[in-house]
Amino acid sequence: MTIDIQHVAKLAKLRLEEDQADRFAKDMENIVSMVQQLPDLPDTGALIDPDHPMIFRGDVVEHHYDRRELLENAPQVKAGCVVVPKVVE
Repeated sequence: MTIDIQHVAKLAKLRLEEDQADRFAKDMENIVSMVQQLPDLPDTGALIDPDHPMIFRGDVVEHHYDRRELLENAPQVKAGCVVVPKVVE
């Protein structure tokens, strides 16, 4: 199997030097090969052990924080919300 690592890098918006591309292509091929060798598992739910079920804790509110106290550490607050720089046009 040959992986076009330059195409993968382009999709991920990464810039690779030629020597890096060769190494990463080999690494990626090794990863894909390893995944292909993993055994298939049945999707019948047989992996669930009825003798040892997972027991989830109940959703219980343990702490109630005052909004004013939480916002005291924020560098900038407006209308009760933290102001953050715009990162998307």
